[in-house]
Amino acid sequence: MKTINVGLIGGGFMGKAHSLAYSAVPMFFWPTDLIPVKKTIAEASEDLAADAAARFGFENSTSDWRSIVDDPDIDVVDIATPNHLHAEIAIAALQAGKNVICEKPLARTVEEAGAMYAAARATDKVHMVAFNYRRTPAVALAKRYVDEGAIGEILNFRATYLQDWSADPSAPLSWRFQKKIAGSGAVGDIATHIIDIARYLAGEISSVTALTSTFIKERPVQGAGADSLGNTKGGSSEMAPVDVDDEVMTLVKFASGAVGSLEATRNAWGRNNFITFEIHGTEGSIFFNYENRDELQVCFKADGDDRRGFRTVYTGPNHPNGANLWPIPALGIGYGETKIIEAHDFFTAIAGGEPVRPDFGDGYQAALIDHAILMSAETGAWTDVPLLDRETGLLRAAV
Repeated sequence: MKTINVGLIGGGFMGKAHSLAYSAVPMFFWPTDLIPVKKTIAEASEDLAADAAARFGFENSTSDWRSIVDDPDIDVVDIATPNHLHAEIAIAALQAGKNVICEKPLARTVEEAGAMYAAARATDKVHMVAFNYRRTPAVALAKRYVDEGAIGEILNFRATYLQDWSADPSAPLSWRFQKKIAGSGAVGDIATHIIDIARYLAGEISSVTALTSTFIKERPVQGAGADSLGNTKGGSSEMAPVDVDDEVMTLVKFASGAVGSLEATRNAWGRNNFITFEIHGTEGSIFFNYENRDELQVCFKADGDDRRGFRTVYTGPNHPNGANLWPIPALGIGYGETKIIEAHDFFTAIAGGEPVRPDFGDGYQAALIDHAILMSAETGAWTDVPLLDRETGLLRAAV
């Protein structure tokens, strides 16, 4: 059994989630091929880095992320920074021969995402984008049902991602409200998650027509304190403009011929992390709500007229990854478990020299969809989404 040294760049709440996963992988997936070692963490200053190392259990700390990329002892570079740093760090890490996991969205723009994918194709190292929600056991179970043909041919897919952390106009202007750092608002921040789930379950999206809205046009300039999704208080009396979207609604067409809709907002009072999807097929339907993430609602045509209706499957040991988590169904799956499964799959791919999904190609395809949504919102027209050809690395016209 070998160890693998991890260099983590970013000590915020996402860095906490990744650090927890690295500690827990051997506990949940034993025996494991690789034991992660939390080697070095980077933050914006030496003090912040030292504090993050103490909290998250890293051996070393630094204020220079390049020292992690250049360190020959580091095997994995984990990027948990604001979006504007993703491309530079990922490309440098891949060129230095590191395996790379990067938080979503992969990049701010299609151009950055394309450059990251090109760098990934030029190496034999494992690369992954952290769309962790597809690793929720109930979502993986939905994928199993779809692949088995249990609901037949997919006709319709609809999904939502609703939050309320930015609904308060007094919440300060974090980096997530600034295009130069984030790239976009709700589109790249949260809609990208349900775009990934849509691709995972229903296949490629070929065209979109969208509306975006910015409800709160300016916010207080953030004072001290790291971004904490609207919970940082005591901002400056100075106001600054918001130049990204608060909400997106889009109709989608899939390459398969299925149709659907996606909606994401960070301004829905009362909604915390309300990720839902519903799939209708010729032989049945599936419904999922992440706030009840142990449950998958299913209805099958074959059930018969006298007993047809949605019923609940509680995920547990007999479902994807369940045997490695808890001994009986419905004990409680959390955000942390999705990150543990994600980290395990990443390390398993490294140990086996195999690719893992979602990879930088998936992140690039999601960026192409994000871009088409934003373009459609500007023009008011249906906009085609180019499809990445994984064999050539080139884009081809939508089906």
